[in-house]
Amino acid sequence: MIYSHEVEMMCPVAQGVAHGAAPIPEEANWVKAKEIKDISGFTHGIGWCAPQQGTCKLTLNVKDGVIQEALVETIGCSGMTHSAAMAAEILPGRTILEALNTDLVCDAINTAMRELFLQIVYGRSQSAFSEGGLVIGAGLEDLGKGLRSQIGTTYGTLKKGPRYLELTDGYITGLALNEDDEIIGYKFVNFGKMMDFIKAGDDANVAYQKAQGQYGRVADAVKIVDPRKE
Repeated sequence: MIYSHEVEMMCPVAQGVAHGAAPIPEEANWVKAKEIKDISGFTHGIGWCAPQQGTCKLTLNVKDGVIQEALVETIGCSGMTHSAAMAAEILPGRTILEALNTDLVCDAINTAMRELFLQIVYGRSQSAFSEGGLVIGAGLEDLGKGLRSQIGTTYGTLKKGPRYLELTDGYITGLALNEDDEIIGYKFVNFGKMMDFIKAGDDANVAYQKAQGQYGRVADAVKIVDPRKE
């Protein structure tokens, strides 16, 4: 350790009271985190790339400082979706400090890792008050049935109005309109369920029909339009 001349010339003074790290909530325990292995929790981080062309939702399940589970969801440029595949290989098994200082291929994923790191080391995790934390595999529960990201895609213009293209329910196949051309409901097909039906042996057309649903006052619609073509 090298000290400056000014410090060397100082007389020693006792530090006095030192309470140490403030305790943070981790999996239903109050922990004074001093080392990376003191950190456990399940939480999310949102990131974006430099030109803000896309974004990432990163979900990590950390036990004793080591990432046990990673869910990477991206939307934006095509390169980002392929970067997510590499990030899912890179993250499990690394400590959260390693992950913070590892190139996760895409700016958005790197930024999400930074935001998640800040949350988890400050005790802001989703599992802060869950005894024992969340099981490995909890990340998949965010995807719901069919294990497909929940996406909301809507579009609108001043001249032609709004279009619902995809919502949590699924891919929108028809918008239900009233006599004033206002949206009062929609019809959809859930691709996750449809693929499950096909994998179970159903014909594709049968699976498509079984995976359809509707929301709102579709029965009261004056007309139903295809949001992508009409």
